[in-house]
Amino acid sequence: MDRTTNRRSRWWNLLLFIPWVAVLWVPFYATATPTIGGFPFFYFYQFIWIVISALLTATVYWIFK
Repeated sequence: MDRTTNRRSRWWNLLLFIPWVAVLWVPFYATATPTIGGFPFFYFYQFIWIVISALLTATVYWIFK
């Protein structure tokens, strides 16, 4: 792997950092309102990030495979 390929691969790995920051930034989503489908926003937000994290992880995996 040459130097430019290694540098480019680091940028793809930053995609894995996005869900980590989004879930650890608690003041953004730590509210009971609004409710979506009868569930507080907190639960809905966490569930959506599970799906987004899986998609981002799969994307990075397929790029490096």
